[in-house]
Amino acid sequence: MKKYFLKLTVLMVCSSALVFNAMASSHREAPLISNDPLADNTDVYAFRSPSDTNKVVFIADYIPFEHPAGGPNWYNFGENIRYEIHIDNNISTPGDDIIYRFTFTNVNEDGTTFFNIRLGKQNIKTTYNCEKSINGGASFTTIVANGIVPPNNIGPRSIEDPTVGLGASNYDALITAATATATGTAAEKIFCGPADDPFFVDLGGAFDLGGFRTAAQGARDGLAKQNCHSIVIEVPISAIQKAGKTTAQATSILDGEFIIGVYASASRPQITTLSTTGDKPATSGAWTQVSRLGMPLTNEVIIPVGMKDKWNALTPTSATEGQFIPYFKNPELALYMDDSQFGTAVPGLADLRIQKNSLGAFDFRNGKPGLYPLKGSPALDGTALSDANFGTILLPDATSPRAVDILPAFYTGVPNLRPYQLATGKPVGNPLAAGKPFINNFLPTLADYLRLNMAVPVTPRNSADFSRLGIVQAAVLGLTDSRFNTNASLQFIPNMDGFPNGRRLEDDVTTIELQAVGGVFLAAIGLYYDDYVVGGSPVTPQLVKTISFKEGVFKNDTTLKAGFPYVQAPWRGFTGASYVGPKSNIYGLGLGNTVIALNAFPSPFKTSTTFHYRLTVDAVNVRIDVLDAKGSRVTSINDGGKTKGDYYLNWSPATLSAGAYYARVIADGAKSNTFGLVKIK
Repeated sequence: MKKYFLKLTVLMVCSSALVFNAMASSHREAPLISNDPLADNTDVYAFRSPSDTNKVVFIADYIPFEHPAGGPNWYNFGENIRYEIHIDNNISTPGDDIIYRFTFTNVNEDGTTFFNIRLGKQNIKTTYNCEKSINGGASFTTIVANGIVPPNNIGPRSIEDPTVGLGASNYDALITAATATATGTAAEKIFCGPADDPFFVDLGGAFDLGGFRTAAQGARDGLAKQNCHSIVIEVPISAIQKAGKTTAQATSILDGEFIIGVYASASRPQITTLSTTGDKPATSGAWTQVSRLGMPLTNEVIIPVGMKDKWNALTPTSATEGQFIPYFKNPELALYMDDSQFGTAVPGLADLRIQKNSLGAFDFRNGKPGLYPLKGSPALDGTALSDANFGTILLPDATSPRAVDILPAFYTGVPNLRPYQLATGKPVGNPLAAGKPFINNFLPTLADYLRLNMAVPVTPRNSADFSRLGIVQAAVLGLTDSRFNTNASLQFIPNMDGFPNGRRLEDDVTTIELQAVGGVFLAAIGLYYDDYVVGGSPVTPQLVKTISFKEGVFKNDTTLKAGFPYVQAPWRGFTGASYVGPKSNIYGLGLGNTVIALNAFPSPFKTSTTFHYRLTVDAVNVRIDVLDAKGSRVTSINDGGKTKGDYYLNWSPATLSAGAYYARVIADGAKSNTFGLVKIK
């Protein structure tokens, strides 16, 4: 046996100006963690459940860039890793208040085969234990023991064949079987397993020095048809709120008592001992954090490459995070939205230009004074910017302009205090006045948390107002929509529950953060863009450019589930038709399949959807069967005889109840794969 000591080192190197180290939320974002994918946080989400608004959902994703056909050894949750979701719900107690800890065990059920699944056995089969602490980690209680992790979605024979595979009816059945209800009064619903990676971004454009492009210019989702491993928890809000309150007990939809901070982490033992005989490595020593994630893109586009490993190793507290604050007060990205710096060299960001003469007085370019000329002025009294409140943090000096907006968005949350209210209701030219409230996720700890106010209502996913632009769209509606801009009273504006107030799976965080660096929130509170003319509309051409800017890929490449676990099933490694029995002509190697069901769109749908299928040979009789969640046929739609080719069939089921369904195409007795669809009210 040879002993190798695994220890974290801090890279203290000088770095040149890099626009993006890794613009894939937190995929391979730092030098050390890029070599340890099993422990790599990729994303964290926190949102009120759209299917049960009395609950809140936490999702922590790990393991980046999983190719669906990445065998013979597919990625799995790692052993000797603590995967944790941390929740701070009380500013009067230091650090975490609630921690969910997951540890995983992998077992080889059959060492005689090179297949991952064969004859009903898995190699590797993964189970987990979930422990919960409600005292900041002082003690833990097991709430799920030997939980099931579904296997990777390898292919139809591996998953569905009853003779040589697992014999599941479909992959969603494995997800259902792996969903656990935790012991204890909270009765959390928990899922751990592979899933479609819900993040989306044009990696090719972003990596090429910020070369963002439109779809017409070739933007392509770098995460398309890639999987990750998700930990999903759905828990009653009353079990997370510090006093056990429900949202019915909130004093308002911005009640500060319902604000939480969330981050996820992964830790490993410090010492790994490698075996000379091929046995599993042995581990010992103290647990050491190797990855963490709260706000998306912090370590990617805020922290410079020479500090990224150090950032990953530190827990988010005021004592540890202070060294990173300079990068928020003058974010590097702002240099590429400033023509006096490098803005002309990055045409992909040409529509984003930071205010340099807002209201004829305030310059928010890097190194400029921003609102600091107001320091000490009686005009700041009663605002968040006064030293009696938070001015020492938000207006620290004359060279930290973005301490007033970027810093709180990432490190404190934004309070419902002047000036952090919409310009609606403010006298023109007075951004310090009271305006229309639209956000309060202020948890005054200088720490990188994803902050969520759980009192804010849910925007229905099928609402015409629902937007992937989150709080940016809420601000737009609050400023321009007659339903919301006629007075300064607090009211629910759609998407107030979106990023950066928590993070929904649908939220386009890349676009929102780029718009934020481009000054959109400054404009929203009355610090208008330079092209504003006194007496004119604050909706200036520059504001329109900013809110119209979208990173070239602004939605996921597949649907999301309407209910738990919300993330979509993982992409399948074998992309042909599904298993349909030993007598089918697709049984052997999957060649010669006569009918392939591709998808239904839109899904979820309200009144109608369109089926897309393909025939590889002519067929006399073609029909589409719609099945309920138990596999029972609900209806059949006949499509007559067809020659080989692609076909689209519109379906408007007036009497079909809302819910989840499956469909398959049958051509002259040959059955296609099944695929899911969701009807909503």
